[in-house]
Amino acid sequence: MSGEAILIAMMPEHLLLAGIVFLIVLEIAGSTRGSQLLSVAVVAAAAAIAAMLHLQGYSAAPFAGQFSVGPGPFLAKAVVLALAVPVLLMARDDFADDGPFYPLLLSSLYGFCLMMSADSFLTLFLGLEIMSVPVYVMVLLAFRRPESVEAALKYLVLGGTATALFLMGISLFYGGKGTLALSAFTSALSSTDPMATTAVVLVLVAFFLKAAIVPFHAWAPDAYEGASIPVTAFMATVVKAGVVLAALRLFGTAPVSPLTIDLLAILPLVSIVWGNLTAMRQTSFRRMIAYSSIAHAGYLFYAFLGAGPGRFQAVVFYLIAYALMNLLAFASIPSGKDDTARDNLDSMKGLFHRSPYAALMIGMAMLSLAGIPPFPGFVAKFLIFKNVMAAGFTLYAVLGLVGSYLGIYFYLRVIQFMFMTPAAQPAAAAERESGHLALSAGAICLVGTVLVAVFPGWVMSLL
Repeated sequence: MSGEAILIAMMPEHLLLAGIVFLIVLEIAGSTRGSQLLSVAVVAAAAAIAAMLHLQGYSAAPFAGQFSVGPGPFLAKAVVLALAVPVLLMARDDFADDGPFYPLLLSSLYGFCLMMSADSFLTLFLGLEIMSVPVYVMVLLAFRRPESVEAALKYLVLGGTATALFLMGISLFYGGKGTLALSAFTSALSSTDPMATTAVVLVLVAFFLKAAIVPFHAWAPDAYEGASIPVTAFMATVVKAGVVLAALRLFGTAPVSPLTIDLLAILPLVSIVWGNLTAMRQTSFRRMIAYSSIAHAGYLFYAFLGAGPGRFQAVVFYLIAYALMNLLAFASIPSGKDDTARDNLDSMKGLFHRSPYAALMIGMAMLSLAGIPPFPGFVAKFLIFKNVMAAGFTLYAVLGLVGSYLGIYFYLRVIQFMFMTPAAQPAAAAERESGHLALSAGAICLVGTVLVAVFPGWVMSLL
C-alpha cells in the first residue's frame, strides 16, 4: 500500500499517537497547561474521523495479515473514542492538567484501536496489553484513600492472570493450527481436537477475567472502589467495551460450539444473578456500580449466544446505552474533598432537595441501567434477549430475564435515597456542585441518551 493509504487507514491511531507524543513533550518541558483540552480535541478528532471513514465504507489492509480496517472496526473505534470524551471532561476535578493521566488514557485508547483492527493474535495481544497496562497506573493517580494502592495491585494481578491465560491459549492455538490468524479461530470453535478446544477455553476465560465475569470477578470491585471517579468511569465503560469488542472480533459471526455454549450461557447467567444480588448489599456507590458492571458483562456475553449477523448490532447498541448511563451518573455526582464520604450511598440522601439536576440525571441513569422503559437500557436488553431466543436458547433467555429483575431493587434504592430520604447534614455541607466541564460531560451523555431513547431504530440502522 502507498504511504497515503496507510495514513488514511490508520488516521485515528496516528492522531492518538501524535497526541501522546505532544503531551509527553509538554511534560518534559514542565508545562502541562492545556493538557486536558488538548486530549479532548485529539480524541474527539479521532472519533470524528473514524465515524467519517465508517460512513464512507472505507476498507484497507495496511499490514496484510496483521492489521486491517473496514466499516465495522471504524464504527467500534468511533463509538468508544466518543465515549472517552466525557471521561476526559469529568477528569478536571481530580487531575486538572496533571501530565501523566492524559498520555496514559490516550495510550489505553491507542491499544483499543489496535485491537479493533487486529487480524492476528499477535496484534490483538499487543493492543490488549497497551490498553490494559496504563489503567493499572491510572488507578494510582490522584488517589484520595489508602485503599488505592491495594486496588491497583489487585487490578494488576487480575490483568496479569488474564494475560498469562491468553498467552497460553495462543500458544496451544499456534501449536495445533500452525497459524496466529484470527480467521482460524472460528474453525477452532467447532473443532473436536483437544488442543484446539483447550485453546478456545483459555482465551475465553482470559476475556472473562478482563470483563470480570463470575467467578473471575473477585478483585474488580476493589479496583473500582479504590480508583478516582474518572478512572472508575473509564474502567466501567471504555475498558469494558474494549474487552467485549475484542472478543466479538474473535468470534465474528461464527456459530458457537456446544462447549462454548455452556461457557457463554452458564457463567454469564451466574454473573447476572450474582452481580445483581451482591450489589444490593453495597454501601459504596462505586462498589455498587462494580457489581452492576459484573451483571452487565453477563448480558453482553449472553449476546454471543445469538445468531452471528445480529450479534454485532446487539453488542454495540448495548455498549452505547450502558456506557452513556454510567458516564451520566458519574458526571452528575456532586464533588467533595472527602472521597470516602462522597462515594457513600448515604451521601445521596436528600440529593434532590440540594441539587435537583444531579438527582434527576442519576435517577435517569439508574432507571435505564435497570432496564425500565422508555429508557435506552430497556431496548438494549430487549435486543440481547431477542437474539438469544431467535437462536433457539429460550430457557437461557428466560433465566437471564428473571435474573435481570433482581437488579431493579438496588437501582431503585438509589432513587429512594435521592428523592424520598432526608439528607444527612454533614454530607450536605461537605459536597459542592460539579465543575463546568463535568456538567458538560453530563450534558453530552444526556443528548446521547435522548437520541438513543427516542430514535433507537435510527441508531441501530447506523450499526
